[in-house]
Parts: sequence; structure tokens; C-alpha cells
Amino acid sequence: MALQDFFAEAPRIRVHDALAQFLGAADDGMMEYGYADAVRLAGHSCPTVAGAFLMARAALRALYAEQAAERGAIRVDMRDGEGDGTTGVIAQVFTLVTGAAAGNGFHGIGGRFARQGLLRYAQHEVRGIARFTRVDDGHAVEVWLDVSGLAPAPQMRALMVRAMADDASAADRHAFGAVWQERVRRLLLEHADDRSVIIVERLGPP
Repeated sequence: MALQDFFAEAPRIRVHDALAQFLGAADDGMMEYGYADAVRLAGHSCPTVAGAFLMARAALRALYAEQAAERGAIRVDMRDGEGDGTTGVIAQVFTLVTGAAAGNGFHGIGGRFARQGLLRYAQHEVRGIARFTRVDDGHAVEVWLDVSGLAPAPQMRALMVRAMADDASAADRHAFGAVWQERVRRLLLEHADDRSVIIVERLGPP
């Protein structure tokens, strides 16, 4: 799978995973995720996948500052239901980065390292897209994504229609993909730390 070059230029997320350390996957438990990992998980690159990656990054930075976040020790509450809109796609990226899983998650070993039940849907008290909570101290943040200021290129719709046609040429499809990914590039490289796009609200401990 030949990925876009700009994926490697996007911010990265560094976490510590005690389970990975315990089972010897990483001697010091340190794991690093890049945007390409989210693309491989989702099978595509779009503003939703990129936005989810950046929201996770911003939430973990707010909760842990310069310290590596503790993967597997963060609860993620999604405001909407699993099948609502892009909620499921966003949650998958959140799971990748935080380890938080729903009912199908890892049960743990001897009462430790469990990830099952750390991801919950339809938590309607959440005002943002999601709430991230540290299991150890209860500190929490909520996150939003606002890409209204990153409008698609004017030719996007026409290119999409042409690319989806049964007789579309390779050039038609390439032209659409290039314009589509340009918006993703702008989000990742120009707005990763833009607080009007990636919005974080600290809630403090309960």
C-alpha cells in the first residue's frame, strides 16, 4: 500500500502500554503511533480519520502534559451511538491510540491490563464528540472537531462524480484523490494545534 508522503510529516502520538511491556512486545512499554497507522486501520484517509487522530492526540496531551499517556488506562465515552454517523470510525481510531475497547476488548490477566468496557457509546451527558478520562485520577477532557473552516476545493464534487462513473479513467480517479487528500493534508499539517479546529475542554476530576 503506497501511502501519501505527507502522512509521515503529521504529528505522532507516543504512549506507554503496560500490557505490551508485561508481555514483552516492547521492553520499555513505549509505543508510537503515526497517522499512517490510523489509515491502515480505517483503510482510507479522510478528514474524519485525521480529525479523530488529532482529537486523540490533543486529549492525551491535555491529560498527561509532556508525560507519555498510559495506554489501557483511559476511558473513552462517545456521545453518540456506535452506528450514528461517523461515531464508529472515530471510536476505532480512539481505540487504536488509547487501547480503550468496548465489550469485545481484552479481559485482562489476573485482574490487570483489562481494556474491555473502557469504550462506551451513547453517553448523552457528554457534550463534545467524546470524553477522555484518566482511570487513575479521574481527570477528564472533552473534544470536538470543527472543520467548517477547511472547506473542500470548489471542484471536489464534480471530480467525485466523474471518479465514481463506471467509465472513469485512472486520471479521473487520481485527480479526485489528489484534491481529497489535500484537505486532509491541510488538517494534519496546518491545523493540528489549531484550537478552533481541534477543541479541548478540561473537566477536572469528578
